[in-house]
Amino acid sequence: MSTAENATTTEAPVTTNRKQPFPRGFLDTISTGWAERPETIPGARAQAAFAAVRRAAVSAAFPGKRLVIEAGSLKQRSNDTDYPFRAHSAFAHLTGWAADTEPDSVLVFEPTDAGHDVTLYFRERADRTTTEFYADATVGEFWIGPRPSLAGVAADLAIATEHLAVFAAGSDDLTLADAELERFVSELRLVKDAYELEEMRLAVEITARGFDDIVTALPDAARHARGERVVEGVFHRRAREDGNGEGYDTISASGPHACYLHWTRNDGAVVPGDLILVDAGVETDSLYTADITRTLPVNGTFSEVQRRVYETVLEAADAAFAIAKPGIKFRELHETAMGVIAKRTAEWGLLPVTAQEALDNEKGGQHRRYMVHGTSHHLGIDVHDCAQARREMYYDGVLEPGMVFTIEPGLYFQIDDLTVPEELRGIGVRIEDDIVVTEDGAVNLSADIPRTVDEIEAWIARLQG
Repeated sequence: MSTAENATTTEAPVTTNRKQPFPRGFLDTISTGWAERPETIPGARAQAAFAAVRRAAVSAAFPGKRLVIEAGSLKQRSNDTDYPFRAHSAFAHLTGWAADTEPDSVLVFEPTDAGHDVTLYFRERADRTTTEFYADATVGEFWIGPRPSLAGVAADLAIATEHLAVFAAGSDDLTLADAELERFVSELRLVKDAYELEEMRLAVEITARGFDDIVTALPDAARHARGERVVEGVFHRRAREDGNGEGYDTISASGPHACYLHWTRNDGAVVPGDLILVDAGVETDSLYTADITRTLPVNGTFSEVQRRVYETVLEAADAAFAIAKPGIKFRELHETAMGVIAKRTAEWGLLPVTAQEALDNEKGGQHRRYMVHGTSHHLGIDVHDCAQARREMYYDGVLEPGMVFTIEPGLYFQIDDLTVPEELRGIGVRIEDDIVVTEDGAVNLSADIPRTVDEIEAWIARLQG
């Protein structure tokens, strides 16, 4: 049978009311006239050795179990448009395959007497004599570009590979739908290895450049009816140019919008005299993300009231950072920051009780009206990393060298909050930094992004000329 005849008999059926049929001339010629595609087999990428250590830990934790860890599939956005694909974090962590992961890939641990044989299954590139090459808009290389080969990925990740077509799921497989496995792979990320720490530093470094772009763009934002989107847009450009993209939806919240903790509509004006709170982080090609917040005066100068609120939040952040070291409990970071928030809001006459009473675990919490969120969360390949870890390993866990987390206290006085003086209403401030625990303390990875009132005012003046 000729190539053209084969293409005719295996042609993909017309499944939409707008798909054009392929005429005979196309079918006779589409599979011919292509240059050879010599493949250069790469060496193993930097994270391959680290991923192998992680897989060994998983294997040791589940002897005799067949483990199936899926990358995930494309998700429909609308009609035949999909969201950008991102592999499941556990899959990326255990393979070292990240932004370039093929959708529907599967990592399988086959039990053996000695532990597990581990194989990565994925849809290899299609030969140009197949209909998939030209007729499948989802995976066809004519549509989406070259796909990797089994040999190339095997060398790149230092792992055995097979075509997805030969993968067979079993009824007794342990998958990420199983709580025990999900918990283990989440807790495995609580302490970052050397590769992960370097990627976190890179993510923060690119994010810092993105915040420089934001400061430079504030005058343009102030001139636009939806200036919050100007801010979001300039950060997006940096994230895409220097990284894989944003690690989460950017919060660009000016004026009263800063009091909405997850304001991502970003459709408001940026008004001189207001503060703008920007919570943004760049995700690197390895999928590790920064998570940083800065609150900036749109006109370059804090008012007296804005300064008072800002410096209280900074005091809370610095107090939490001061105690960060191996051996303390993670929850102590929050408790320390909240001690400052309770003290200052009580001094300002905002609380119906004393600061000490507000801090009572049973009957207190009055100060939480102005800061309802936690002070810290783990950070890494997910912006809220290790989310399936047990409470005793996370909130009540003990800090260890290599842990990475945020410190992000805030104060938010809603525009319609009658419990605060009018001068405070509509002011929202958050300061968020990315912290890594070291052997004898902690390092603020984002310390070079201006934090104090004086530093921020000088930063704005310098970048805006």
